[in-house]
Amino acid sequence: MAFSQSVKKSQIPINCHLCDTEKNKWKCIDCELLMCDKCKDGRHLRIKNAQDHKVISIKDIGLHSGELDFTNIKCPEHATQPCCLFCKICDSLVCPTCVSKVHKKHANDLIEISEAYHMKKERLKNGQSKIQMEEKKAVTKNKQLVKRKNAENAKYSKVIQDILDHGKVLKSDIDKYIKELKDEVDENLKTIFKSTDTDLSIVAKSMKYYNEKNNEVEGLIKSTDLANFFSDVRKIEKSMEVPVLKTQSSYISFPKFVPGEITQSNVGVLQIEDSSFNIIQEYQTELTVIDEIISCTDNSVWISSNLDDCLINAIPTGKELNMVSTFNMTVYGMEKATSNNLLLSVGKSRVQQLNITTGNITDSVYNMSSLGSTCIHITSDNKVIVGGYSDSRGRSAVFVMNDKGDHETVYEHDKHNQPIFSYPMNLTSTSNGNIHVVDRDHGKEGRVVVLVPGRDVINSYKGHPEINKKKPFKPTRMATTPRDNVMVIDFDTDIIHILDNAGNLVSWFKMKDIGILYPYSLVFTPTGQLYIGCNTPLNSTVKDAKIYEVTCSGC
Repeated sequence: MAFSQSVKKSQIPINCHLCDTEKNKWKCIDCELLMCDKCKDGRHLRIKNAQDHKVISIKDIGLHSGELDFTNIKCPEHATQPCCLFCKICDSLVCPTCVSKVHKKHANDLIEISEAYHMKKERLKNGQSKIQMEEKKAVTKNKQLVKRKNAENAKYSKVIQDILDHGKVLKSDIDKYIKELKDEVDENLKTIFKSTDTDLSIVAKSMKYYNEKNNEVEGLIKSTDLANFFSDVRKIEKSMEVPVLKTQSSYISFPKFVPGEITQSNVGVLQIEDSSFNIIQEYQTELTVIDEIISCTDNSVWISSNLDDCLINAIPTGKELNMVSTFNMTVYGMEKATSNNLLLSVGKSRVQQLNITTGNITDSVYNMSSLGSTCIHITSDNKVIVGGYSDSRGRSAVFVMNDKGDHETVYEHDKHNQPIFSYPMNLTSTSNGNIHVVDRDHGKEGRVVVLVPGRDVINSYKGHPEINKKKPFKPTRMATTPRDNVMVIDFDTDIIHILDNAGNLVSWFKMKDIGILYPYSLVFTPTGQLYIGCNTPLNSTVKDAKIYEVTCSGC
C-alpha cells in the first residue's frame, strides 16, 4: 500500500557508551567514547592514562574535530616510549631513547612533531597541487586527443567519400572517353569501308567487262567459220586493249588501340597536410657545395664537396663546425660501413674504403668490373647497393652485393630489354626492400626509379605537373624518413618531394618558406634530426655553402 505522504524519520538518541542508560553529554577525543555525567567522572577514569585524555562537551564536537594530539605516538623502535621529536636528516619520528642512541649528532635537525607534521602536510599539499595541475593537464590533453581523434575520423570519412566520389567521376569520364573512342572507331570503319566500297564497285564493273570481252574472244577463237573469223577478228583486235583498272594506290589502315596507364598523377594522391620543417641551427662552411653528408653516432659528420675536391670530417658544436680531418679527393657517394670504415664511390670500378681512425684508403671487396661507381647505399640488412656508369661503354647499372662483394642482383635492363638508367646519381631503400634510385640524364632533368628486390621497375617518378610546370624535375639527393617515406630534393625548385615507399608523391615542402636556399643534399641523424646541405648561387665566387640542422614532422 502506498502512502500519499513520505514518512518523516526522527533521529534516535545515542546513550552513554559505558552505561548504555543515561543520555550522553561528553566525548573523549582519545577513546572516541560518548559518556554521561556519571561515567565521565567514574568509569572513564578507570581507563589507563584517562586523566590525560581530552574530554569535551558533545556541543563542542564540531569545534574540536581538527585538533590533533602529537603526544601519544608510540615509537616503532621502543614500544614503551612516546615519540617526542622528528629528525629531518633521517626523516623519521624519534623518542628520547632514539635521540640518545642514534640522533645525538642530529640535534640541529630535530624539530617538534607538530612542526614536522605541518611541514609534511604542506609538502603533500604542494605535491597534491602539482598532481591536480597535471591531472588538469591530462584532462585537457585527453579532451584534445578525443577532439583530434574525432576530427581525424571526420577527415577519414571525408577522404574516403572524396575518393569514392572521385572514383565515380573518373569512371564517368572513362566511360565517356571509351564511348568517344568507340564512336571514333565506328567512324574510322565507315571511312575505310567507304573507300574500299568505291573501289569494289569499280573492280566489279571491270570484272564484268573483262568477262564479257573474254567470252567474245573465246567464241571467236573456237569459231570454224573462216569468213566470219576474218571479218570479226579485225574488230576484236581493235578492242583488245582493255582499260587499266583504276583504284586507289593505298587505303586508310584501321588504327590499333594502345591501352593507357592509370597512375597516381591522374587518379590522385594522399597529401600530408601537417608536414612541417623548422631550422634548429645554421652552420657556415667555406665550401662551394655540400654534395654528400653522413651523420655518425658520435655526433660528427662527414661532408664531401666535389667542386672543392675535398672530404671533411667535422663536429657540430654550438654554431660552429669544428674540423677534425680533411682529405683531398672527389667523392660521388659515401656510406658508413662500420664504426671505423667509410665506403666511398670515387668513380673507380672498385669502391674505396677509408679507415677513419688511421686515414688509410684501400680497395674494398665491392667491384663493378668495367663500370665506375657513382653512388652507394647500405640497406638495413647490410646489403651494399652501388650505382655504376661507363660513358665509353654506354652502360649504367645498379648492383646489389652481399658483404663478400658477390653480385646478388644487377639492375641494368627492364623486361623489354631496354636500359633502365641514364646515370644513377643517388640511392636509398625503404623497409619493404624497395630500392629508390635518382637517375639523371647527364645533368639534365631526371626521375626517381623504384625497384622491387629481385624483380623490375615498379615506378618512375618524374616530378609533379604543378610543381614542375615551369622547371623540370632535377632530383639530387634522397633520404629515407623515420616514417619510411623518401625525401627527394628538387634542385631547380628548392622543393622537397616526399614519396611513399612505392615512389608515389604524398607531400612536398618549399624550403624557401623557412629560409633555406639552394638545398642539394640531406641526411637523417641517428636521433631523427635532419641535416640539409646547400649549394652556392650560380656564378658565385664566394665559397659559403651552408648546412642546416632541421626538425621535421609528418614526414
